[in-house]
Amino acid sequence: MSDRIKITLPDGSVREYDSGVTALEVVKSIGPGLAKAAVAVLVDGRPVDLAARLERDAKFSALKGDSPQGLEVIRHSASHLMAQAVTELHPGTRVAIGPAIEDGFYYDFDREAPFSSEDLEKIEKKMAELAAGDVPIERREMGRAEALEHFRKLGEGYKVELISELPESEPISFYRQGDFIDLCRGPHLPSTGRLKHFKLLSVAGAYWRGSEKNKMLQRIYGTAFDKKEQLEAHLAKLEEVKKRDHRRLGKELDLFSIHEEVGGGLVHWHPKGAVMRDIIETFWKAEHRKRGYQLAITPHIASEEIYRRSGHLQNYSDLMYSAMDIDGRPFRAKPMNCPGHILIYKTRMHSYREMPYRIGEMGTVYRYERSGVLHGLLRVRGFTIDDAHIFCRPDQLEAEVLGVYDFATFLLGSFGFKDLKVYLATRPEKSVGADADWDKATAALRAALEHHGVAYQLDEGGGAFYGPKIDLKVLDPLGREWQCTTIQFDFNLPERFDITYVDESGKQVRPFVVHRALLGSLERFFALLVEHYAGSFPLWLSPFQLAVLTITDAQTEYAKTLFDKFEKLGFRVKANFGAEKIGAKIRDAEMEKIPYMVIIGKKEEEDKQVSVRRHGQGPFDKLRAGDVGKMTVEELVDRLNKEVVQRG
Repeated sequence: MSDRIKITLPDGSVREYDSGVTALEVVKSIGPGLAKAAVAVLVDGRPVDLAARLERDAKFSALKGDSPQGLEVIRHSASHLMAQAVTELHPGTRVAIGPAIEDGFYYDFDREAPFSSEDLEKIEKKMAELAAGDVPIERREMGRAEALEHFRKLGEGYKVELISELPESEPISFYRQGDFIDLCRGPHLPSTGRLKHFKLLSVAGAYWRGSEKNKMLQRIYGTAFDKKEQLEAHLAKLEEVKKRDHRRLGKELDLFSIHEEVGGGLVHWHPKGAVMRDIIETFWKAEHRKRGYQLAITPHIASEEIYRRSGHLQNYSDLMYSAMDIDGRPFRAKPMNCPGHILIYKTRMHSYREMPYRIGEMGTVYRYERSGVLHGLLRVRGFTIDDAHIFCRPDQLEAEVLGVYDFATFLLGSFGFKDLKVYLATRPEKSVGADADWDKATAALRAALEHHGVAYQLDEGGGAFYGPKIDLKVLDPLGREWQCTTIQFDFNLPERFDITYVDESGKQVRPFVVHRALLGSLERFFALLVEHYAGSFPLWLSPFQLAVLTITDAQTEYAKTLFDKFEKLGFRVKANFGAEKIGAKIRDAEMEKIPYMVIIGKKEEEDKQVSVRRHGQGPFDKLRAGDVGKMTVEELVDRLNKEVVQRG
């Protein structure tokens, strides 16, 4: 009689099977419905193929195709299917790597001719043909020498490089489907026939292993799902993402531009974008002054020595621009605002009575980002951070963290961001500072969150090397997460710069330092605003708040009088008194996404009224778009003022 093994199922029940039973046989014994839905299994928490044989006692659960790990299996298998289709359609193409990623998959290819949109259509069609063949996907292992010889014969140098770097003791596994074989840990679907709902999306350049020193490859992106309706919903979401893309809207609405002749990642703010930026900064500064912050400005360059002292040179030199010689000393473009704030604090002695000492700055910094990762306003080389540092006594720590959290939620809420995800990031393996300080700081962060009853996720080991932190991420209408607020402790700079204050007993003691940014990068936050509102900004933020439009030339003088009145009242107004028909003027204002249109015709002038139209803000607009009706100027001004105060 063969050996028996015990398999523990998710509900805690235990079943016995013959040793060597396949994972699929176990799944089938649980239920035929599960066998149809399963794409792989977990054995003691490790994902394996349905064809895997079980030879010892284990905890066991099936992975369905609509689960996160099940989707990863589907998408990883889809990346192999795509690679097979590419190599069959384009012989001589060398394959690199093809993982599953969030929302999809990709594969990198080495091919001289660029892939076109027509190529993607043909590749996708070939993938469908291969999937329809329902070819088994089989796992096997090779010895190192055999594996190296196999891929050398195929001319697959990227695979040879990967195999050469694998540990000697690690088994080298491969997956074969028809004539296509690929180096892979797995797991994968049992056959290509399980792949039914996939779509190729785009092609982009990608350096081999992410290094600009290596060859540029072509990366084809795609996505795959377990069910047709899931794929359709995802593609619909992608279309909405395209409509909201801040790069496209930034150009259409004349907000900003980036010029390669100047340099990638360096932003030019156009007048309309600059108006919005000024509104954001003015609001930010006013709210900081209300809360006891003193505002500062620090230089854009500094001696390299200051960044060596702060530790930034040792830890972030790859993100810093090369040194420039000034008076025989090396200088660097500012990568961080922190040292400047520390130096301002050090210019005089501080007493415990004046703590907390809060200093803030909209500080522009410069960091080198590889050209391959630059992305509109989301990844740039020159950007402004709303930095602040709070120097406080130990007994003030929890209250200061609570105050920053309240401030952050107020500020984000004022811009329309109510849905937040909160993370508490704890001490990483490599860190500085005493255990007691880390414990006290982490406890203060935790207490502030729990005092508010805030649901948060623990990010174990995710803190900075110099202190734990709270991260706030906002959710936009499409459910995407955007990093904004960071509240973190800094045990590094107080020690490196030897900063102190005089306590009640007259001793000089080390303050706690809370480093925080509420909006984060202003450029990134601006991109978030554009995509969140799809360019249809609330009245208080909109570059132009209303447009005054005439129906005929006869109303020009009356319209000019109204234009001047609105401007004197502080509204941002655009005039269109041209010869175009009113329909064209309305269409232009709608295209510019100006919140209100004031339409002046003969009747409006006679009645000393205005006809008002509200721009539509899409499916997430709370205000009704279209004609609002006639009203007096005073009634319109009252409506506008209320909407501005409500930040609507």
